[in-house]
Amino acid sequence: MSTDTSQKPHERLAIALAEDMAAVSALIRERMASEHAPRIPEVTAHLVEAGGKRLRPMLTLAAARLCGYTGPYHIHLAATVEFIHTATLLHDDVVDESRQRRGRPTANLLWDNQSSVLVGDYLFARSFQLMTEPGSMPVMRILSNAAATIAEGEVLQLTAAQNLATTEAIYLQVVRGKTAALFSAATEVGGVIANAPEDQVRALFNYGDALGIAFQIVDDLLDYQGEATTTGKNIGDDFRERKLTLPVIKAVALADDAEHAFWTRTIAKGKQEEADLEQALALLHKHGTLKATEIDALEWAEKAKAALAPLPAHEIKDMLIDIADYVVSRLS
Repeated sequence: MSTDTSQKPHERLAIALAEDMAAVSALIRERMASEHAPRIPEVTAHLVEAGGKRLRPMLTLAAARLCGYTGPYHIHLAATVEFIHTATLLHDDVVDESRQRRGRPTANLLWDNQSSVLVGDYLFARSFQLMTEPGSMPVMRILSNAAATIAEGEVLQLTAAQNLATTEAIYLQVVRGKTAALFSAATEVGGVIANAPEDQVRALFNYGDALGIAFQIVDDLLDYQGEATTTGKNIGDDFRERKLTLPVIKAVALADDAEHAFWTRTIAKGKQEEADLEQALALLHKHGTLKATEIDALEWAEKAKAALAPLPAHEIKDMLIDIADYVVSRLS
């Protein structure tokens, strides 16, 4: 593993893939243009240029490079992944009625819900145009399946998020849909476009799946114990939005009658009072569910690292291992 600790792993990966990432950025700018609807590039640029890490497209480029790909189409696939991701963010912020994304006001706050939804639709359509260009049916199958799985995960979350009967298994299904599906597709298509052996393609899928799950669990945990200045989210957003995430699911499972009544009032019925977030945090600490959730995230990060075993020795493989560690290091 790399010993350079002066830079974060995703920053080292960005440097290693700088030329490819520049090509991806140029392709994104080119394809988010619209001759007839200037609102599209305005809204898209607000999100795309907001300083996100672009981890998902980097994973596609890294997987392709790791598997020895020398052609041009990993650029198209990385841009496809970023367009799908950006489309889901635009839709998410409307569904969640969010006011902040990556430390900036959300697009639906600056413009309106209609613009966010319709520009998200446009980016989904653009992503499908892009994914056809390599002319690979397996690639189109993986990315189109991921788009469907993401949408299904979001709908599942609508029904599961406020239902106190939601189990950890259902939570995992939601996370696999809304987050891990794009991570695993991003890494898998990098191997597929490089014609990598089947065991390596499967390894890349498993890495992306486990990394995406760890990433989302950490994100959910930071909602209760992170800093708004570093996470770009307001503390307690998930609680206020009545989202049953893993720390709360674990607490509900351990709740006595009075605690269960509290979760029923605040999450299931949405009748929240000013001191309720403080009470929720007290219950999470009482039952140790923040620590238990952190342990789950660490276990998924370990699974991600172990999944890379079939891949050849390479500096990019080392960086991918470091990224799995970095995702959970945000908790420390």
